[in-house]
Amino acid sequence: MRRLAGALDAGAMSLYHYVANKEELLDAMIDVVFDEIELPSEQADWQSAMRQRSVSAREVLARHPWAIGLMESRTAPGPANLRHREAVTACLRKAGFSVVMATHANWLLDCYVYGFALQEASLPFDDADEFADMAEDVYLPQLSADEFPYLTESATVLFANNYDPAQEFTFGLDLVLVALEPLRVSD
Repeated sequence: MRRLAGALDAGAMSLYHYVANKEELLDAMIDVVFDEIELPSEQADWQSAMRQRSVSAREVLARHPWAIGLMESRTAPGPANLRHREAVTACLRKAGFSVVMATHANWLLDCYVYGFALQEASLPFDDADEFADMAEDVYLPQLSADEFPYLTESATVLFANNYDPAQEFTFGLDLVLVALEPLRVSD
């Protein structure tokens, strides 16, 4: 609380006028993050709606990497958090998932999004150009075609085709959504 007060150029005690403690502050901060995530569209089919919601969550977590480990840790969810969870559950239930399968689908999607966001936040590059530069300067010189033939082949093909690691998110997300489809009980 003291560090936050210092960053805000305010007294630590003045923060307690707004929040009772650090936990209440974290609850409010996570609620703001949930508020930034696009809710699943009621007009789209469930896969499109959950895909867009997952892409939105990834984009929000890229802006707020500090939140990744806290998204599911709050015991006093705020209104945006609850609206978000209601909209996701409604989307899945209306798509024909049972209560249990909707819960499984929600957990699976969130685990995928949070895990990808966590991995992405720790990468030593920010975009495809930086990745290509790093690979060319650091990674490729370490590869011997005799010792690492498959890595050398992969690097050669991927970089020749302007590989962008950011595309891995939608590739994996689409696989998850396709795998969930047969688990619906009705249309």
